[in-house]
Amino acid sequence: MSAPSPHRPPRTRTAVLFAVLAAVAAGLGTLVLVRADAGLTARQVTVGGVPMTEVRAGPPTPGVRRPGVVIAHGFAGSAQLMRPIADTVARRGAVALLFDFAGHGANPARLPGAGSNTSAATLDADLDAAVGYLRSRPDVDADGIVLMGHSMGAGAVTRYATGHPEIARTVAISLPEAGELPPGRPTELLLIVGGAEFPAFRRAADDAARRGASTGRRSAVVVPGVEHISVLFAARTHREIADWLPGGDGTARPRPIARLAGAALLMFAFGVGVVPLAALLLPRRATGRRPTDPPSGREPDAPVPTDSPAPSGDRVPFGGLLLLALAVLAAVVGAAVAAVLPTARLPLAVGGHVAGFLLVTGVLLVAGQRWLPGWFGVSQPPPGTPVSASRRATARTAVATLALTGYAVLAVALPIHLGLTSALPVGARWWLLPLVAGACLLFLLGVELVAAGRTGRHLLVVAVTVVVLTASTMVGLAPGFVVLVVPLFALLLGWQAAWATVLRRYAGPRWLPAVLGAALVGWPIATTLPLS
Repeated sequence: MSAPSPHRPPRTRTAVLFAVLAAVAAGLGTLVLVRADAGLTARQVTVGGVPMTEVRAGPPTPGVRRPGVVIAHGFAGSAQLMRPIADTVARRGAVALLFDFAGHGANPARLPGAGSNTSAATLDADLDAAVGYLRSRPDVDADGIVLMGHSMGAGAVTRYATGHPEIARTVAISLPEAGELPPGRPTELLLIVGGAEFPAFRRAADDAARRGASTGRRSAVVVPGVEHISVLFAARTHREIADWLPGGDGTARPRPIARLAGAALLMFAFGVGVVPLAALLLPRRATGRRPTDPPSGREPDAPVPTDSPAPSGDRVPFGGLLLLALAVLAAVVGAAVAAVLPTARLPLAVGGHVAGFLLVTGVLLVAGQRWLPGWFGVSQPPPGTPVSASRRATARTAVATLALTGYAVLAVALPIHLGLTSALPVGARWWLLPLVAGACLLFLLGVELVAAGRTGRHLLVVAVTVVVLTASTMVGLAPGFVVLVVPLFALLLGWQAAWATVLRRYAGPRWLPAVLGAALVGWPIATTLPLS
């Protein structure tokens, strides 16, 4: 009696169980997101081309003026990323105003020369538009304007407050540097930094606090256990911000991770939901056939004997070491070539470099598998082997590919947009999206080929790629900001690897996991990184 295949698709009962689990998680996630909005009203406007969102607890009260807080995001952030802080501010009785800097979020304008005087002037203009709008609101105290910013936004609000003494108070979270701050200005400054951030941020906060210690009220707070992004969602951060507000009358307890938790539940729902969807759309693979075996001329659903021989690559000595060597070589060469490619011509800061790195690495992986197919467990079909499918099977494959790709886009875009940061394409992002997705597709196709249908091999190649990309930032081959997006990049690649494991259990085309992965990885890169 032959043993059951490790590539047997899940039974109908299992698929139904996953469908129920996905439905429950989606329902809970939706409920959490709805409750996060409880008691708050949000109004979206565009002023001078700058998209803004006004958040308050309840409608304006005639004759009552509240403090106004302008909240500025950091590099590669958006108004959505700062929404939990706006919720805390609004529930403490202030009016919060979020906005998207040029090149970020829903703002289709480009941010010229990130880090230069030109970009600083653009940031100051966008911030000035936000301050002017908030001052014009009838229930906002024009003398009680507070500026709050994170990272790049922290530099912008402290610079603006230095030149505008009418600003009541300023909050700088993860201030990159304090060199432009004169002693004592701004006078009312709260500095917040994560305990796990790079040391430069801690030094900047300490330096800024010392400069104004004798002439104004300045406080530096270190939030333990959080880094550059998670500091925005720390309860300590929100408590410090709420206590810094002038004249706030709210006492509501901050809920900084409510939206993030709801988005995580939605993402989990979409993640497990691919199991019943694949079972519905794709035919079952014959129980004895691995996805890497050569075509046999049978119809996709025809049974194959369970004692089929293992691919020849399984018998290659040191096959794992050869795969590791190819992965390292491809990623290292990819990093070196991406450093000299004209990726800066793509108006996508950091994203152009990442796309170039993935493109070159993918080409080398495909070439390596093409030249040495037997070493990676992929046998070539003998001459004359029929490889065309019936029209019915082709149509089913096309429908399944379109449906699953659309599902992948929804799975990654909706949770990120609702609970983390803006993930909808605007302006140049529409034509950048297929370019970035194409680079991701070629890389993931190369991974799929050299992995030969084995999850362990797939994870090995992906891990090497992430490590080399991270190392390239340490030696100056990649923009330094890449290291801050590597955790999300690694998470998306891990998600794609999990889905690839599921899809290999069905008689779908070998390139299908790569297509879905291109949507999972490429969409966030193209829609969240700044237009430059």
